[in-house]
Amino acid sequence: MLTLYHCVNARSFRPLWMLEELQAPYVLRMLPFPPRARERSYLAINVLGTVPFLEGDGVAMTESAAMCQYLAETLDPGNARGLHVKPGEPGYAAYLNWLHHGEATLTFPQTIALRYGRFEPPERQIPQAAEDYTKWFLARLRAIDALLTHDDHLCAGRFTGADVSVGYALMLGGFLGLVERFPPAVQAYWARLQQRDGFVRALAAQQAAAVAQGVAASSATDA
Repeated sequence: MLTLYHCVNARSFRPLWMLEELQAPYVLRMLPFPPRARERSYLAINVLGTVPFLEGDGVAMTESAAMCQYLAETLDPGNARGLHVKPGEPGYAAYLNWLHHGEATLTFPQTIALRYGRFEPPERQIPQAAEDYTKWFLARLRAIDALLTHDDHLCAGRFTGADVSVGYALMLGGFLGLVERFPPAVQAYWARLQQRDGFVRALAAQQAAAVAQGVAASSATDA
């Protein structure tokens, strides 16, 4: 049984969403955000003190996009659900590109905007940095918008882990109040993603576990 350590609305929502798309069994351990400061005992589990952390029989992972790939390939090796793209299959390179684009290109600038626009105490906030990195994030949506003007998904003609990876970045953009600034095709794509049963189940699982474990008020997107 895999255990996923998660904070409400954090990057760890990516593997949670993937687990729900796969309808796989898992244990969800909720932590207050940021766990390295608010639950010091967690450092004995993950020395970085970050989420996500995925552990199980021989598994110890900290990267959310890598988890999406790992879960899709190991929990559904025959790819019955179509959530990964295999080497040699059309769209394989695009799959890897968008899978990592979601984290490395899209989520990175958002974390800067969150830190210097919300998380730091007022005397350490840098509004110009927050706005500059917000613009950086929005500018990186252009390639996605161009693709989605003629495709419903990012690669292989179907929903994959790449859509989970990029979809979380759009989710985080929503918490930053940026949806109205998304290009039109990206707005429509994000609306479609939110209708998926796996996404809805992941939101419900997050909420239920947060309440049951007493961390409902601790969100990775709260000021």
